[in-house]
Amino acid sequence: MNSVEKFFAPALDLDNRLADALTWEQGGRLWPSSEQQTLTCCRVVDETHDIKSFEFRTADGLPVRFEPGQFMTVSASVNGQSVERCYTISSPPTRPFLVSITVKRVPGGTMSNWLHDNMKPGCELRAYGPSGTFTPTAAPATKSLYLSAGSGVTPLMSMTRASTDLGLNRDVIFIHSARTPADIVFREELSRLARLSPRLRVFFVCEGVGDEADWDGPVGRLSHQLLSQWAPDYLEREVFTCGPAGYMSAVRGLLLEGGHDPARYHQESFDISAGVAREPAPAAKEADSACGTFTVKLSRSAKSFTMSATDTLLSAAKKAGVAVASSCSQGVCGTCKTKLLEGSVDMKHNGGIRDREVQKGFRLLCCSRPTSDLVLEL
Repeated sequence: MNSVEKFFAPALDLDNRLADALTWEQGGRLWPSSEQQTLTCCRVVDETHDIKSFEFRTADGLPVRFEPGQFMTVSASVNGQSVERCYTISSPPTRPFLVSITVKRVPGGTMSNWLHDNMKPGCELRAYGPSGTFTPTAAPATKSLYLSAGSGVTPLMSMTRASTDLGLNRDVIFIHSARTPADIVFREELSRLARLSPRLRVFFVCEGVGDEADWDGPVGRLSHQLLSQWAPDYLEREVFTCGPAGYMSAVRGLLLEGGHDPARYHQESFDISAGVAREPAPAAKEADSACGTFTVKLSRSAKSFTMSATDTLLSAAKKAGVAVASSCSQGVCGTCKTKLLEGSVDMKHNGGIRDREVQKGFRLLCCSRPTSDLVLEL
């Protein structure tokens, strides 16, 4: 494997066999998801009337390794309050010196409105390293179907940009849904990428035409008729979906009704209220039988605290004044991933950590409860 292949291995290694053995050359670095650093904004691009892309470089100027489809957790002080949100990286790993996020201004959205109103070239933003399992390496396939709506296009855009940059010409059908033609994110770029990669086919469907009276594409929502027309072999494809909760629910139902294998369906969402149930705390009598309280020691800071068996490690750490990176608090985003050095926990996650990470000793603090005294790498 030459230096270029090593550098871009997360995008090339679709079967993930080399994921644990990757090394970097020419000054590359792995940015751990638990590590926070300062990013400097280099460019702001208006994608649509309410969506912007923010491009950043790292403080040390070194390239960043990540897999297409992963996200970052960004942190900012908004009106005196610390706010953290997860945003998918829209740039590909094949362009590692700039990392971009593409953000829709959401009415009442604290972070999205702050970014749109305040983030300009030269401004700084704190962020935790790339994380997430919504990537092609998690589900290798010879044929894929990308389904997105609104700003949910971002992880699929990173995947598409990466495969095009690498000249892979993968067999991908990309269907994007938008409110109107003016709301189609990356419209021109996706059309250009499809011209560069003949096996990439791109389709758009809009709920209405808006001000674009000459729109000649379909109007309405994605239907089984459209899906069968554009992707007649969709039953044979690995499906990656991202968008609003209602959209993903409708798409999943459409695919199931058509006979698509649920094991080949993958979705990404940071709308935690959508289909994610919080794991109930153990009953009081169960907690009593589990000795009630445990001691948690932190190896790096030499701090310690006691906690109830009914609390999650994240909530107990915050009560004890320990700063821990977190975002969703329900085992989805993976931001609070921490290595367990000693002891055991009961972890009930919702996809925010991989089996190989668990085997290495990592746990998600937001959905883990102690079953013994613990030592954490914090």
